[in-house]
Amino acid sequence: MAIKNAVNSGEVILMDRQPLVPSGAAYFDSGIQAKGTKRFVFVLCPSFTLLAFSSAVEPLRIANQLSQKPLYSWTVVSMDGQPVSSSSGIAIHVDSAFSPPARDDVLVVCAGNQPAAAGDQQIVAAVRGHYRNSGQVGGLCTGAVALAFAGVLEGRKFTLHWENQPAFIETFPELAPTLNKYEIDDRVMTSGGGAAATDLFLDIVASDHGQRFAAVVSDMCLRRVTIGRDMPQRSSLAAVAQVSNPALSAMVELMKQNREDPMPLDDIAERVGLSRRQMERLFGDILGMPPARFYLNLRLEHARNLLASTEMSLWEVSVACGFSSKHHFSKVFTRRFGTTPGRVKKRK
Repeated sequence: MAIKNAVNSGEVILMDRQPLVPSGAAYFDSGIQAKGTKRFVFVLCPSFTLLAFSSAVEPLRIANQLSQKPLYSWTVVSMDGQPVSSSSGIAIHVDSAFSPPARDDVLVVCAGNQPAAAGDQQIVAAVRGHYRNSGQVGGLCTGAVALAFAGVLEGRKFTLHWENQPAFIETFPELAPTLNKYEIDDRVMTSGGGAAATDLFLDIVASDHGQRFAAVVSDMCLRRVTIGRDMPQRSSLAAVAQVSNPALSAMVELMKQNREDPMPLDDIAERVGLSRRQMERLFGDILGMPPARFYLNLRLEHARNLLASTEMSLWEVSVACGFSSKHHFSKVFTRRFGTTPGRVKKRK
């Protein structure tokens, strides 16, 4: 892929970026035959997550190093060719401004804690154009927002960071992200971000060059096992409860699914074949609180997420979380978090 680089004089020159094959003490001679170099184009959005980006690139670099073959190459771009600041404030210099990649290239949108940045019209158009040209597309962290606006997620399994899923669902109510660390569905791949990007790219290496080779790449990442795409992003209370008691897990899931229109506790207990007394005992013994308090906390935590990550009004958030009175919502929210809903919204 030809890349435009600006030099100090302001002159623009063209050069070919060669695959990086670093030397190192570790080597894995598995008889891998390079089928050609797979190329990735990483598009950096403002406030992208540095951890997710580096976690994606490093398995590719390690694969090249271990095999001493140009299995992978990558190009880092921004839409205007200027450096991009990550969410940690560290700016990354890019190779070039975006230009349409070759059909066989994999276009990956790297975003972060400003999901709206991935909705930039130029980025969305780039994703849509590459996908329509039969290319593979991906999103790291909130990069799935660009894929959603581009219309490539319909009917696909996909994910994004759990922190941003409530706001995403409000924006795209017809789309349902999973809580898995990553997903690969035909020509669409997504990751929840952070270190989960390593799992995604280890899966890619395994698909391209076999599990044995991917296992050694994983070992070089000091990751003893390849976790797999079906692992959840969070060790939620529901997941913990499932180990101890499936009935409790089922009740927690019912609460999560009915935050906007809370179910009566008696109905929840009945749905899983328990009495109200048995329900109270399970919540107290395993979660250390009554089910009513747990349910309220679940709704309030969802409300806090919506306030911090969407443009919804206080009234809209209160309704979305099952409160018919804005005054009551504000009162219980302040008691739970020590600050008012309005202050949380202003801090965005």
